[in-house]
Amino acid sequence: MGLQKKVEDVLNKIISEKPSLFVIDLSISSSNHISIQLDGDQGVKLQDCIDISKAIESELENDEFDHSLEVTSCGAESPMKNVRQLPKNIGRTVAVKQDHRAFEAQLIDVKENILVLEWQTREPKATGKGKQTVEHLEEIPFEQIKEVKVKITFN
Repeated sequence: MGLQKKVEDVLNKIISEKPSLFVIDLSISSSNHISIQLDGDQGVKLQDCIDISKAIESELENDEFDHSLEVTSCGAESPMKNVRQLPKNIGRTVAVKQDHRAFEAQLIDVKENILVLEWQTREPKATGKGKQTVEHLEEIPFEQIKEVKVKITFN
């Protein structure tokens, strides 16, 4: 069994025992550096990373592969790659990039694979001089978004 398959099997077993966790990324470099990035419905605890790291190491300790292992949680400013990451961020401001535009909006809801976003823009008045504030509410399928990140703000 190859290294990729062995790591995937162990990881799937552990994740099935911790249903609030999910894998965002698993990569193995040509030098057998194993990198696993996790997220969770309620976040990821340090102990979760330690448990997964120990389980994988114990499976690989007598293996023929020289390797290094890194198990991390998603960073606060990491782009969200999985729609499952979104519900815990409802009510927060997100930076959204699509092919034709980039904007900041409040994440109002997530319906299956659709993001409900709300934001304001200043636009020219229909008549007369000046600008007016326009409210936008839009539902955008997750697959139409190139990148979405939580906007970190300090009050």
